[in-house]
Amino acid sequence: MSEAWSLHPQLEEDTVSISDLPLSRLLLSKDASYPWLILVPRRAGAIEIIDLDRDDRALLMTEIGQASEALKDITGCDKLNVAALGNQVPQLHVHIIARRKGDFAWPRPVWGVAPALAYKAAELEAFLGAIRRRTGLGETIVRIPADGT
Repeated sequence: MSEAWSLHPQLEEDTVSISDLPLSRLLLSKDASYPWLILVPRRAGAIEIIDLDRDDRALLMTEIGQASEALKDITGCDKLNVAALGNQVPQLHVHIIARRKGDFAWPRPVWGVAPALAYKAAELEAFLGAIRRRTGLGETIVRIPADGT
């Protein structure tokens, strides 16, 4: 029997789930400093992109494009950073980060520059709604605790 897929605990802690795409779970980083989506292919044991079969690799690229277009359209960012690193979290996941020339970390990488900034509940709900509409995922309601966490 094959291993069941589950989201890595660190990703579970650091993100809000937006929806499931055909291959990947689409997540939003809780760090409001940078609009930041994460795609996690729902394939047990996948650590590297090459761990996916050819069809899943192609589908992942399609989903990266879909999420990237949505993020760029919504944020009007200057640059998208797209990366599959995995040094801290071994589970295969792809970061899609909207960057602006004036953001706190520009032009450096976003990791470790400053403590994470939490979304206000209303901002988070609005952003999630915009991403869902832009990616065609509908208006699934996500309840955000009053403290924004």
